[in-house]
Amino acid sequence: MNTVTTLVIAEDNPKDFDFLQKIVAEWNGSCRVERAVNGLVALELALAQETPLVISDIQMPQMNGIDFAKALWERKPQARIVFWSQHKDEMYVRALARIVPPDTVYGYVLKSNPRERIESAIRTVLFDDQCWIDPEVRKVQGRTGSSQSALSDIEFEALVDISLGLTDNLIAQRRYLSRRGVQSRLNSLYGKLGLDQEQFQSEKVGDAFNLRNRAVAVAMRRGLINAFELENEEEELQGWLKRFRASRH
Repeated sequence: MNTVTTLVIAEDNPKDFDFLQKIVAEWNGSCRVERAVNGLVALELALAQETPLVISDIQMPQMNGIDFAKALWERKPQARIVFWSQHKDEMYVRALARIVPPDTVYGYVLKSNPRERIESAIRTVLFDDQCWIDPEVRKVQGRTGSSQSALSDIEFEALVDISLGLTDNLIAQRRYLSRRGVQSRLNSLYGKLGLDQEQFQSEKVGDAFNLRNRAVAVAMRRGLINAFELENEEEELQGWLKRFRASRH
């Protein structure tokens, strides 16, 4: 008796889900597809499978694709996941590199690809048991793997803080740092982003550039941060501010 293969598609956009479902049905009609409209539902469905096979968007409500994958791989490192996204942001590639278990097969394909390439990525990862990484994503992986340009955890933390508009004093309070410690982190961040302070503070340029704002602009262009993830960071900040204010009364 043949075992029916179950595939979880984590995608909150109905049109994108239908597109993927049709691709799967055309070359594997016996595959049963289950839809998850957010990361939490995807985790529940995937954990019910012995060897989960998943196609997952990255930007999803409730739980994003990276957090979903981390939670799933912690329980089932044999799970095979194809991340399909319209984003090749460095922040996602960086986060993904930190959570993939050793010897785990996974894929990353951009939604902008032709149908044939998307189908090839899905087939290669889920049914041929081989990794498949989009060429555009590989370029970003190369940058994140460079010690000269890749951000450390504390540099990324500093980037998030200034992106949320925190002052040095508030960063110091939130991260348990001295003012000098905050400045040290920011200077390290500016260096990784290629911002030469002498360049922006030369006699010719004067004070025309604000290094904080410039750092955020460069980071947005590189895909180190984006509006979607900053919404999540804002929620965390508001929770911290509430606790911080309560502790001072």
